Amino acid sequence: MPMAKRTIVIGSGLGGIAAALRMRARGDDVTLIERLDQIGGRARVFERDGFRHDAGPTVITAPFLFDELFELFGEKRSDHITFVPLDPWYRFYFDSKGEQFDYRATVEDTITEIKRFSDDDGEGYRKLLVASEQIFDVGFRRLADQPFDRLTNMLAQIPSLVRLKSHLTVSQLVNRYMKHDLMRQAFSIHPLLVGGNPFNTTSIYALIHFLEREWGVHFAMGGTGAVVNALHGLMQRHGINIRLNTDIERINIDKRLAESVTTTDGEVIEADRVICNADPPTVYRQMIDKAAGAKGKIIPDSMTRYSMGLFVLYFGTKRTYPNVAHHTIWMGERYQSLLHDIFNKKILAEDFSLYLHRPTATDASFAPAGMDSFYVLCPVPNTMGGQDWNEEGQALRDRIVAALDRTIMPGLKASITSDFWMTPDDFKTDYRSMHGAGFSIAPVFTQSAWFRYHNRDRRVGNLYFSAAGAHPGAGMPGVLCSAKVVENLVIRDESAV
Repeated sequence: MPMAKRTIVIGSGLGGIAAALRMRARGDDVTLIERLDQIGGRARVFERDGFRHDAGPTVITAPFLFDELFELFGEKRSDHITFVPLDPWYRFYFDSKGEQFDYRATVEDTITEIKRFSDDDGEGYRKLLVASEQIFDVGFRRLADQPFDRLTNMLAQIPSLVRLKSHLTVSQLVNRYMKHDLMRQAFSIHPLLVGGNPFNTTSIYALIHFLEREWGVHFAMGGTGAVVNALHGLMQRHGINIRLNTDIERINIDKRLAESVTTTDGEVIEADRVICNADPPTVYRQMIDKAAGAKGKIIPDSMTRYSMGLFVLYFGTKRTYPNVAHHTIWMGERYQSLLHDIFNKKILAEDFSLYLHRPTATDASFAPAGMDSFYVLCPVPNTMGGQDWNEEGQALRDRIVAALDRTIMPGLKASITSDFWMTPDDFKTDYRSMHGAGFSIAPVFTQSAWFRYHNRDRRVGNLYFSAAGAHPGAGMPGVLCSAKVVENLVIRDESAV
């Protein structure tokens, strides 16, 4: 009987956890290595003064990808985690007009909301969904879990990409169907959820519209942290070795094979294959000797576009805000020019737009009785902007609190408590994200599919990537599909031996 393959997974974000489970289901001897004191990566949990905060991802749009992980071992996800559908999916607040728009769980309810702004855009939204479904059928159903490690994979898709007008940006595609300025904003922001600027992100990412319609928008009771805990239990029940507080300094490569990893404490752990959930540009620049022969990307790092940074403010309130939805998108007065400042000029402007998460709208366990738990995500320049976050952090926090107090959360200045924040500096140190980027490299066309970091190194045959920076990209569906791509590559590689 052949010995089980020794698989090391570096990083315990959702992509790493999914890869570890998929390899274990194949019979591998799997060790999952995490440098922090808890698993989850960006999906870790903070507990402060009775308030609980999911650190990062909160929107579940493809629950079947979690179902699959439990089904690999003959279990049901629903026995361990409860997903609750939300309505509205998102509430938009437009500060320039003082107006509110609910993005609803049904098409008809959404169109009713749209028609408060523009009758014509109601029909435009139907047409946008048709276009999104066509993109979804190719970009998600056909390609999201398939490898793009060969140029022929990309060339084979050129006719579909041309037909789907992938040369357009998300903003350009949306503008073909939506004419009201506020509706154009509302229906083009989705790339920001995966680190992209709607004004230069390929329209392939407009598939998110139909993806949401296909499976809905859900929240896990107990939060994303409860999902991670359930997956942690699944890994423990099925024999995955989990090592916390263990930092990998180097991936050791010999004769185009990753043969082991070395920790910062000098321990050498041998492997038959290595799967990186760590940020690919960090892996190639900091964890692999150039002489080892690994070949990550054709485009040099100096030409790589990185996603924006994130300023994330976590806080509790000594009262509740029942009129604040579970997910709120707070849109500032500027849109395109603000994003240009963030992505291109890399300057921290005085104004901003925000994503506000209020989990207590659905799950009261996130805060003490009579109180609320929140986090606010504010897109900012990554560390290439050179901001001093020791100075800027407090000032930005104060501006955000003042804006929310003035608009949708009156009295916030007096009721806020137990607040703290993360900056791009923290993303760089805690998550080893290159340049403190919130979502690794940006999802522009020249960094998508074959042009993105490959899920297997082009020269080192047993070095794989299941991460936001690899195909198909960032976001929960993206990294969970990345693990499926790795599994498909492993199957293909082993069948070729």
